[in-house]
Amino acid sequence: MNLNRTEIARYMDHTMLKPQASADDIDRAADEAKRFQTASVCVNSYWVPRVATALAGSSVKTGAAIGFPLGAASTAAKVAEATDAVAAGAEEIDMVMNIGELKGSRDQIVLADIVAVADAVHAGSALLKVILECCLLTDEEKRRACRLAVSGRADFVKTSTGFSTGGATVHDVELMRAVVGPDFGVKAAGGIHTAAEARALIEAGANRLGVSGTAAILAEASA
Repeated sequence: MNLNRTEIARYMDHTMLKPQASADDIDRAADEAKRFQTASVCVNSYWVPRVATALAGSSVKTGAAIGFPLGAASTAAKVAEATDAVAAGAEEIDMVMNIGELKGSRDQIVLADIVAVADAVHAGSALLKVILECCLLTDEEKRRACRLAVSGRADFVKTSTGFSTGGATVHDVELMRAVVGPDFGVKAAGGIHTAAEARALIEAGANRLGVSGTAAILAEASA
């Protein structure tokens, strides 16, 4: 798959999720996203009002990570954070699922967590992406997590936070796509550093890429 830089950019959620990110870093990320015409900018929820203002009038969407990066916040806390972020201008929410409860096979708790956040997000006409943190899961757990995200009325499944022990792999994207089918969103994130990696993940079935090194990847891609 030989997508050019403009085509690759449309898959990208340009991320600035570092805990030390300053207002200047956030402004720079928004400016870069507008320049490259990425799909969105993804930030921690505190920065949503600033990013939404910076992106106003552009085609780039404002995204927020919630329950991030561990997924172990209460459902009420996740709902409150998501509701606040959407009210502040977030059009897409990336939520970390309750990884411990999934690994403990308490699927109904995981499902209820997703449903509650999905309902809050959709009430504000935003999209929900559920982060699985695949590096911590077996393939069977990944499949269960995907099925729960679909049943929970999310819009995407996402491989990784980028803050754990591993990031996106072609294997995980292929597995996720096989489970959720052709019409559900799959986002690959974490450890994507080159245009070749981006293209491979898109070919495997990703229709979004979470990347912080957007400029370097696009500079490497052909015009």
